[in-house]
Amino acid sequence: MMQSITPVAICQSPYKQKFAIPRQPNLVPAAIGRLLLQGECNRAECLRGLEQFSHLWLIWSFHQNLEQGWKPMVRPPRLGGNQRIGVFASRATFRPNGLAMSVVKLHRLVCEGKQQIIEVSGLDLLDGTPIFDIKPYIPYSDALPDAIGGYADSAPAPMPMRVLAQAESQWQAAQQRHPEFAELAQQVLAQDPRPAYQQQDDREYGVQLHDLDLRWQVIDGENCVTAVEIIT
Repeated sequence: MMQSITPVAICQSPYKQKFAIPRQPNLVPAAIGRLLLQGECNRAECLRGLEQFSHLWLIWSFHQNLEQGWKPMVRPPRLGGNQRIGVFASRATFRPNGLAMSVVKLHRLVCEGKQQIIEVSGLDLLDGTPIFDIKPYIPYSDALPDAIGGYADSAPAPMPMRVLAQAESQWQAAQQRHPEFAELAQQVLAQDPRPAYQQQDDREYGVQLHDLDLRWQVIDGENCVTAVEIIT
């Protein structure tokens, strides 16, 4: 049976490009986003009672990947990007229906004019991502302490970070522009967002967070910020 689904919300996120988005939700608690309800769902009645819950499930789409299709075998970053496993044994972004799910923390419900907004944190969604469903997270049934996580049984060890002297003034200016920037950048880089098959210590990497271009290089196993520039 074919079914057509329409987004119930659109995500506003600090992540403006796919690169450096954490590979799982809640790895970057400083990532704060807003879910703007759409169409017939943009009404206060749809949110009544939601404030009772601390966390939410989001069902969403890898919307920028859909045209590229999918493959039955993938190479998870947690396995070094070299070992192939079945797509259903992974959380790969290239999937048959391009759907994903994330648990995020609920901060507050906001109404700006006629726009209903859900503010959340710990998200791993690209700016502009369509949300197809929002559900409360139920701890007694959704959290299973005895579950086995296979090759992803534990969180990866975070990488340390420091700001090089050449970028210190830019770093300070970025914090004035976005008060949460320092914490967000540190948590993003702690995940080592470099592709598993392309980790070259002599290469400079860059990612856009909000309207800032964060650039860094790995030196002796440490993320070293080389520049933070405003994107015009």
